Amino acid sequence: MATTTAAQRREQARIEYDAFIKGCPTNQLLDRISDKWVSLVVCALTTGSMRYSDLARKIAGVSPKMLTQTLRSLERDGIVSRKVTPSVPVRVDYALTPLGTNLSCLLAAVKDWAELHIEQVNKARALYDAESP
Repeated sequence: MATTTAAQRREQARIEYDAFIKGCPTNQLLDRISDKWVSLVVCALTTGSMRYSDLARKIAGVSPKMLTQTLRSLERDGIVSRKVTPSVPVRVDYALTPLGTNLSCLLAAVKDWAELHIEQVNKARALYDAESP
């Protein structure tokens, strides 16, 4: 039996990832990044670092609890960094990491697509609803 190097084992594991399998880490990551709040937070941070209160104002409808959970999960995943500046009161800034910047290109494209095509989607919905029994 041939032995494999650590690099070969990592490459084989990468090839074996299958997002269609529920237990696969890539499936779980897709679940995370497809969340509405994740998309909006990442897109909001594309302009640069922001404080929690700035994000809360920019993202209409997000509850404090949901924003906190989203930021924590993004920080854990290495997509957002959190910088605490000691002052009174303490200043906390959030920014995209290089990994987050890479992801932001994709999520911004989806956001832009939604903004560009919402009228077509609304027409399709209205037509579908009118034709449905």
